[in-house]
Amino acid sequence: MTDTHISPEMAAAVGRPLSAGRDSFPIDASDIRRWAIAVYYPEPPPRLFWDAAYAAGTTHGGIVAPEEFNPFAWTPPDRAPARTGGGDAPDPNYLERSLGLDPPSTRFMLNGGVSASYGVRMRPGDVITSSTSLAGYRERPGRLGLMLFSTTADEWTNQDGELVKRSEMTLIRY
Repeated sequence: MTDTHISPEMAAAVGRPLSAGRDSFPIDASDIRRWAIAVYYPEPPPRLFWDAAYAAGTTHGGIVAPEEFNPFAWTPPDRAPARTGGGDAPDPNYLERSLGLDPPSTRFMLNGGVSASYGVRMRPGDVITSSTSLAGYRERPGRLGLMLFSTTADEWTNQDGELVKRSEMTLIRY
């Protein structure tokens, strides 16, 4: 069994950006409406997400997006639309490869969970900026050997620099 998967270079990379400054298209009220319709189906979505007159009378003062709305669900402004083919397994060591590091000797990867906290609500016209960084590594023994837990943090801010969302995703590799 390996003593550790975490090299000194990997430990030193904690906090480094994986991507910075990725901007969304401006959010359109129609995007919010469609998202809400899909999320709340088969029930009708709350009026806050589609009825401008109703939403204007709420504490939000207008239409806002559901907190789980993803303005990056569509092609980002800096890339041409692309089709993704299925069937290829994800690279279990993409984190280290993207940072120019030697990857750990793991072969398998699975989702270890996602957590999110929310700030201001997204509104029509907002442009959201996503900045992702390597938040940390930890290890734990498992039935199949030493497991490596890798966590990334993604912060979304709006055009005014206000925090919209912070999420952390953990990958488990062994």
